[in-house]
Amino acid sequence: MFGWEFPPHISGGLGTACYGLVKGLAHHHQDIIFVVPKLWGDEEPLADFVNASDVTIDYREKRFKKFWKNLTYLEVSSFLVPYLGPDEFKKYTDYAIHDRTDVDESVFSNKFEFSGKYGKDLMMEVSRYALVAAHISKSKEHDIIHAHDWLSFPAGIAAKEISGKPLVAHVHATEFDRSGESVNQVVYDIERAGMHAADHVVAVSQLTKNIIIKKYGVPASKITVLHNAVLDASIIKSSYQKKVPEKIVTFLGRITFQKGPEYFVEAAKKVIERDPNVRFVMAGNGDLLNRMIDRVAELRMGTKFHFTGFLKGDDVDHMYAISDVYVMPSVSEPFGISPLEAVRHNTPVIISKQSGVAEVLNNAIKIDFWDIDSMADAIFALLHYDGISKMFKELGTEELKKLKWEHVAEKLVTVYQKTLSQKP
Repeated sequence: MFGWEFPPHISGGLGTACYGLVKGLAHHHQDIIFVVPKLWGDEEPLADFVNASDVTIDYREKRFKKFWKNLTYLEVSSFLVPYLGPDEFKKYTDYAIHDRTDVDESVFSNKFEFSGKYGKDLMMEVSRYALVAAHISKSKEHDIIHAHDWLSFPAGIAAKEISGKPLVAHVHATEFDRSGESVNQVVYDIERAGMHAADHVVAVSQLTKNIIIKKYGVPASKITVLHNAVLDASIIKSSYQKKVPEKIVTFLGRITFQKGPEYFVEAAKKVIERDPNVRFVMAGNGDLLNRMIDRVAELRMGTKFHFTGFLKGDDVDHMYAISDVYVMPSVSEPFGISPLEAVRHNTPVIISKQSGVAEVLNNAIKIDFWDIDSMADAIFALLHYDGISKMFKELGTEELKKLKWEHVAEKLVTVYQKTLSQKP
């Protein structure tokens, strides 16, 4: 299994989902080799973890010659090629058929220290990760390859190329979710290459499956929907007390186009006009943060609207615990684990209809992300009518019991078995 992050060092829901799946698979006695660009040493020992930063790359062996010859034909373009100087790069790409023996040997015989971050060298890390993946796939015994999202799709492709084992591509989000219609073409090409190279594709929702069919040209028969779950379905009884008398409404997530933060801000203004004794919290970081701060100031509600920055660990639990309503107004959310965490804290949730979690969470108020009037009405109702709030808390608690990672993992094992049986 190839991922990009694993708890406790994560930046979002992808790492949490990987953790849930690995834990669920361990419950069903599956042996997993989990590869990440960088290990920190405090990961829970649920799998045979491999730190890509510890792997020495050496591709001068004869068995890799065929791989090197085919590498430039992979649909991931030059981003599967390791980082080379301009002259070496030209030599490499001009001769797609030679055996690569004339490229500077240092490129193929050293370790690469991955940052595991999402910075300016991300594409270089993605390509290096693919090279490490090929090495691991020939040295570690395995039956099937499972790659999570575009960052590890090149790694999955490279591993399949070397080992010949079937590949499952797991799509947690697409470039259309992250960027709307203004997609990054390179990322889209990597996603598409991964999905088409895969023997089977797993999507986190029917919403995501529809995008994969429509935007990436993958046949429906090749895709299985496996909804995400919660790590623990029990209700959390927090002793944490809020320090303000007002009701609190929370947005917790990346402050980006995908998450719809601007609709939350506009709905907040409408609620405060009706009841000034409400505080709104936007927890998270993202490229729209400064714009949201400016808009809150423009609407003159700075004393009622708070920005916490990125929260993790106990701070996240505390935020859920003191919230009276949780809102996820995502424009396009493949799944969305955070509303399930809110339900665990006995907090009623409002979610956009444009989210995968809306497919499994029936007892939540669902609105169109753009409908700020409906959003404001729903927030106001949950804050002021105890009967409605109590009903959603009780029904949400019952629903959680069905959403366990062991159930998701059981379905995934079936996908593995089916994929293996179809492999010639």
